[in-house]
Amino acid sequence: MEFFSGLILFTLLVSIALAYLVSNKSKSSIANLPPGNLGLPYIGETLELINTSRKGHPEKFVYDRVAKYCSQVFKTSILTQNTVFFCGPAANKFLFSNEDKHVNIWYPSSVKKILLSSATQRSSTEESKQTRKLLPNFLKPEALIRYISAMDSIAQEHFGSEWEGKQQVTVLPLVKNYTLRVACQVLLSVEDPQRVARFADHFNSLTAGIISLPLDFPGTPFNKAIRASMELRKELLALIKQRKIDLEENKASPTQDLLSHMLMATDDQTGKHLEDIYIADKVVGLLMAGLDPSTSVMTSLVRYLSELPHIYDQVLKEHMEIVKSKKPGELLNWDDIQKMKYSWNVACEVMRLSPPSQGSFREALNDFVFNGFSIPKGWKLYWSVHSTHKNPEYFPNPQNFDPTRFEGNGPAPYTFVPFGGGPKMCPGKEYVRLQVLVFMNNVVKRFKWEKLIPNEKIIVKPVPIPLEGLPVRLIPHKA
Repeated sequence: MEFFSGLILFTLLVSIALAYLVSNKSKSSIANLPPGNLGLPYIGETLELINTSRKGHPEKFVYDRVAKYCSQVFKTSILTQNTVFFCGPAANKFLFSNEDKHVNIWYPSSVKKILLSSATQRSSTEESKQTRKLLPNFLKPEALIRYISAMDSIAQEHFGSEWEGKQQVTVLPLVKNYTLRVACQVLLSVEDPQRVARFADHFNSLTAGIISLPLDFPGTPFNKAIRASMELRKELLALIKQRKIDLEENKASPTQDLLSHMLMATDDQTGKHLEDIYIADKVVGLLMAGLDPSTSVMTSLVRYLSELPHIYDQVLKEHMEIVKSKKPGELLNWDDIQKMKYSWNVACEVMRLSPPSQGSFREALNDFVFNGFSIPKGWKLYWSVHSTHKNPEYFPNPQNFDPTRFEGNGPAPYTFVPFGGGPKMCPGKEYVRLQVLVFMNNVVKRFKWEKLIPNEKIIVKPVPIPLEGLPVRLIPHKA
């Protein structure tokens, strides 16, 4: 045992030394790199980035370095990768406008190991192109209109069984359950509570593993995430097998949900229908991408509305006008959603202050120059929402909650970027909007609420969440 422990330690030290030598070599051989510090060998500045996030202030990592280097572009090393942070609207515009030309989306190998089976691993470029082909037709507004009533029906059942009749609830787990139920029914036509519960357990393990150290040993969060991903694929492969039978027997529609849509799609390279395992992988990734961010937005909404009664009152007024226009038992429709303008401005202000995504990676496809600095081919690039969302230059008094920022033409281009931008803007933006507005309608028309922990800490893991899950006291409206 001591021999193997010593061997592992020796191997780790050699790896760190080699990474350090390679890093120094690449650093010294390229002229005019952006200012910055690559940090410790191998580890870089990853731990500091993680630490600021867990303390609830991920923007500190960015602001400290922009101030220190007096530059909107700086270099660092995170997740073992030489990385350049791009900050500000000009940087956002450059990255969003140069997809597939100078940059392309990139995922850390640890994320790929969890979310993709070995059988379907492709380059990031291929993955991105295939995903862009699969999603737009299903997730565009005119396609999602028909799911509004289904979302409302799920919300009504959810609030009736999980919120009503209770003096207090813990918001985060309830919202996560609601978000998953909507995704399972709308995207996969899955309503079985036991299957949804199994999905929830698997996704909890996935989330914990993705934000952990990538140590693939039994018992580690990373290893548990890989195993959860495998179990989730098994569930989805069984679902795919049955859906194919139902499609052949006309028991299912080719357009009924995202799963049917994918089963009817063809591969760009071969022209054949997509393999089952590839579809299962894509569904895992899509559900993962939508579950925690949507949960974070809706939980943050509940938090801010409890802290800002004047904002709550205006949201309630808007929704009660919609309620008065409906017949008893009538579900929400597209016209109702279009009337929720103030509510969506509130949601946007929530996403400005507590963005559901902290940013994302790109990879340099070739050597290029930005702001006078050389960016080497193969280096990773990172754009951060925090470089603009809380910057007083683009949002005066940035800590103030002010939904009127989004009236008229709204913020300046490339400053409000919770869904990214350009041709690879998050394709699920409209789906999130519908889900959030349906949730807002159902919660405000039923209750007011008070936080039970007045100064509950907010952590970023990897999305903003309240440390104790946001327990609240419910105050039902009088009939």
